[in-house]
Amino acid sequence: MKVTDYFDKTAGQTLISFEVLPPPKGGGMQAIFDSLDPLMEFKPPFIDVTYHREEFVYVQRAGGYFEKISIRKRPGTVGICAAIVHRYGVDAVPHLICGGFTKEDTENALIDLNFLNINNVLAIRGDARKFDGRFVPEEQGHAYALDLVRQIADMNAGKYLDENIENGERTDFCIGVAGYPEKHFEAPNMDLDLAYLKAKVDAGANYIVTQMFFDNAKFFEFVQRCRDMGITVPIVPGLKPITKEPQLSSIARNFYVNLPHDLVSAVHQAKTAEAKRQAGIEWCIAQSKELKAAGAPCLHYYTMGDSKTTRQIAEAVF
Repeated sequence: MKVTDYFDKTAGQTLISFEVLPPPKGGGMQAIFDSLDPLMEFKPPFIDVTYHREEFVYVQRAGGYFEKISIRKRPGTVGICAAIVHRYGVDAVPHLICGGFTKEDTENALIDLNFLNINNVLAIRGDARKFDGRFVPEEQGHAYALDLVRQIADMNAGKYLDENIENGERTDFCIGVAGYPEKHFEAPNMDLDLAYLKAKVDAGANYIVTQMFFDNAKFFEFVQRCRDMGITVPIVPGLKPITKEPQLSSIARNFYVNLPHDLVSAVHQAKTAEAKRQAGIEWCIAQSKELKAAGAPCLHYYTMGDSKTTRQIAEAVF
């Protein structure tokens, strides 16, 4: 079932969904199951599985020189999605990224997903590699999420890369894309960032999931500006609680989001690690309740493997 079908079916209600990370290479599915098992009582209609592009590491060799090696630390998104569908009977939403994929790689991944009857995808550009100063696309790959959306939409229309394919099977992917209530850090201003987002929707995106944010006013303003531009697809808020004081700096630095003064003060003033965790959880609960009351179609939680915290929030909100 498509993500947007769930929204249509439950119009006026707020659903819950979760996002999980693939285990590091060498890990097994049990870690994913252990993370999701405590959350399934909340009946998420779909679960997102992230994808991480290859990274470069430098390995010192005999003679003192360093060799640059490309590795994938968290492979297995498609297989994890299939396992989630099989175990829980819920829909899985694999993330498809531009980085590290040629157009042919992308087409083959989509074919595999179609064979598995996984018909939801989240199309994103992905981040730059650790040692790259900027995003570098794969040769013969996509530089922008917009182009990735167009390729998926083409396959939905039966159009494949090989122009000799006639009457190709039409896939039926529901396409999600990312939105940034506080602007993507590479966009020069919010107006241009929203124009890029509208272009993705016009190209075939069916819904939007936002980057994490901690000020609901930013989300409400973002939604209104989207609507004013003619973006009518569902917009799902993405949420993550602060659970440790160092996250106040790391999240702001890595995700380019603003943390409200009251949240920072509450975490700073808490005396113990558990009290700081509870301050962040209470903030996320308050955020969630306000978003739910405002009619958000779904609350999407970035679990980061922390099912205990996510469960505590879900119990308070749902």
